[in-house]
Amino acid sequence: MPEFEQTLGAGTLLAIAASAVALLLLLIIRLRMHAFIALVLVSLLTALVAGIPAGVLVSLLTGSFGTTLGSVALLVGLGAMLGRLLESSGGAAVLADALIARFGERHAVFALGVASLIFGFPIFFDAGLIVMLPVVFTVARRLEGGLLKFGIPVAAAFAVMHVFVPPHPGPVAAAELLHADVGRLVLLGILVAIPAWLLAGGVFGRWISQRIVLPVPDILAAGPKSPQPLHPPGAGTVAALLLLPPLLIFINTGLDFARVQGWVGGTEAWFQPARLIGTTPVALLVSVLVACCVLGLRRGGSFSQVERVLESALGPVCSIILITGAGGMFGGVLRATGIGAALTGALANLGLPVLVAGFLLATALRVAQGSATVALITAAGLIQPAVEAQGYRGADLAAVVLAMAAGSAMLSHVNDSGFWLVGRFFGMDVRTTLKTWTVMMTLIGLTGFALAGLIFWLF
Repeated sequence: MPEFEQTLGAGTLLAIAASAVALLLLLIIRLRMHAFIALVLVSLLTALVAGIPAGVLVSLLTGSFGTTLGSVALLVGLGAMLGRLLESSGGAAVLADALIARFGERHAVFALGVASLIFGFPIFFDAGLIVMLPVVFTVARRLEGGLLKFGIPVAAAFAVMHVFVPPHPGPVAAAELLHADVGRLVLLGILVAIPAWLLAGGVFGRWISQRIVLPVPDILAAGPKSPQPLHPPGAGTVAALLLLPPLLIFINTGLDFARVQGWVGGTEAWFQPARLIGTTPVALLVSVLVACCVLGLRRGGSFSQVERVLESALGPVCSIILITGAGGMFGGVLRATGIGAALTGALANLGLPVLVAGFLLATALRVAQGSATVALITAAGLIQPAVEAQGYRGADLAAVVLAMAAGSAMLSHVNDSGFWLVGRFFGMDVRTTLKTWTVMMTLIGLTGFALAGLIFWLF
């Protein structure tokens, strides 16, 4: 969208943002308006009230919508196909049974969470969660306690890895801006991520699952649960298929990490083709093609049968894709109005310690525009002069990055595409998503900030 001069003051912009969120919640929760329509309507009204020129308003809305869909639609669509193949072949049930037999019913939640932490190291949050959902749903069907007992620890595991640990884009970009050592940031990020997961995924997940018992949705099964196939694949085959996307993605993230560390220059002839294989959409596409062969054609299925299975995966997730895109539209409007800049400007002159200022700036940006990655990178750019003036190095500098990462996790709400992705896949309404996902992410942020402060003062 072309630049325009925002003449409204910070107080007015903050009031507009608060009113927009309140109106959106009113329309969805009280008036039962469909979330997609409500998000588009409130995005349009917010842009008009904030003074965005009418001539560029439609391009802003469609551009923000399309940008979000560009990153989400492929991942959700391909991830749903992979999940449907696992579900229909009986592979998800086989792996679920193997996990329960290996770790026992009492430790099934912990086993799923640890597996998600490992998968979450190289793979982005949304892709990792979607790939794991068939197993989560199947385990939740096998055992008592409802979906949240198993879903919250898994979602928290992918979230903490995405927020705190390189090679995910937010911490890597912030480390580059502030010249922090990425290797040290990986180690300290893991030290922060694991306790944050234990609190938000383990303690909170257990507590909230006893108060809100959700049934397991049939969204990846394309209808009610079908009977177990007579010849399902082995647990090892299913585990290998689940490991394939993160392994391929690790090629991409690993090469980025090597470039940041200076191990490779990034201009070699093989560098970009190798990175292409590890991009998330390509990695998921390769995984779907392999699953079509291993779970379909090699097990006696015809091409038409495999095609029907893939087709059945797309219909149920179309609503999720559209609502997630509309959530990105709302966040894009809030970014374009200058609300985030107003928040950061109000915080910049408070004279706070750099660690606290970075956390609050990232939190303000997260609340204002929704994206954790954008909040972290933008906060790092704003705090860079103060960091250079203080001369932070080593663990101190890594702690500042982790504090901003913690802020970027805070208070995820209706302008965050992840809010809608998790809420819709888990079959939750907006009120329940606020009580579960939003609280979980805020606990991750608060725990991460406390641990970052501890690292800052101790080391």
